Amino acid sequence: MFLQNFYRLSILFLGLAILFNAVSKPLQSNVDTLFTGSARSPRILLLTAHPDDECLFFAPTLTVLLSQAIGHDTNKIPQVYSLCLSVGDADGLGDVRKEELGRSLNVLGVEEGKRWILDQPDLKDNITVYWSAESIANALRPFVIENDITTILTFDYEGISSHPNHQSLPHGVVHLINSLAKDSIQHSPRVFALITVPLIHKYVGPLSAALAKTDVAFTALLQQFGNMPSNPIGAARVPVFVAGISEYRTALRAMLQHGSQLVWFRWLYVAFSRYMWVNEWLEIVPVTHTAAAGIPSPAFSI
Repeated sequence: MFLQNFYRLSILFLGLAILFNAVSKPLQSNVDTLFTGSARSPRILLLTAHPDDECLFFAPTLTVLLSQAIGHDTNKIPQVYSLCLSVGDADGLGDVRKEELGRSLNVLGVEEGKRWILDQPDLKDNITVYWSAESIANALRPFVIENDITTILTFDYEGISSHPNHQSLPHGVVHLINSLAKDSIQHSPRVFALITVPLIHKYVGPLSAALAKTDVAFTALLQQFGNMPSNPIGAARVPVFVAGISEYRTALRAMLQHGSQLVWFRWLYVAFSRYMWVNEWLEIVPVTHTAAAGIPSPAFSI
């Protein structure tokens, strides 16, 4: 009996040690894909819908981009910008949430002067309303042009949590890119969307980091020793950011700045959500062209 319990405890501690080792360090894969095709220093804009999106969904990417030169190439040190399209005033807390976002971005490392939050009637926080693609494009356009943005990061068409405001953002960005092409703007930014994973994979906590690292390592082995080409024709290279323990702690500290949002279910979210640990990106390539007028939107520096 004693030996059986000893072996069980040994296996348990061994498993915990392996998991700790697997999640202790950050890992990135195909990050250069975000910058391919531009000789300019990367200027990356994170486009979000509400205060707290930046740490609940995008922290693994932000903590890496803001902490190091990509590939140790000084020409690839990204300038990171943040634009939030609403003050999150669904519960009448817009002024509070605006201040909370500023403190969160301080923790994550987005500099003042490179971050903005909008408050306009057609882009109000509402869990039942899809925002107009044209309104999003109009709001986004001056920030993209004036800051010479090379890459836009945002939600995909499923919006991670199926929030209609989230789901609206890629439609608005595509609308903008098409209008820039129609207006013959010389440098249109590339667009990458955060991939929504199936529900079964969303809430496995730090295990998601271990699984993502295993997947990256296995893919690399297949490319090196197997028959899998490193860049198959027609296959998208998926940028992957996996947080380590330090990056997770930074994301958690950022979330703690959003005191008005720390209800019980968000504590469960930060404990178990994959998006606190792993971000995977897929490029959106617009295929149709529709015009959008460039009307500047009122913005607050945060």
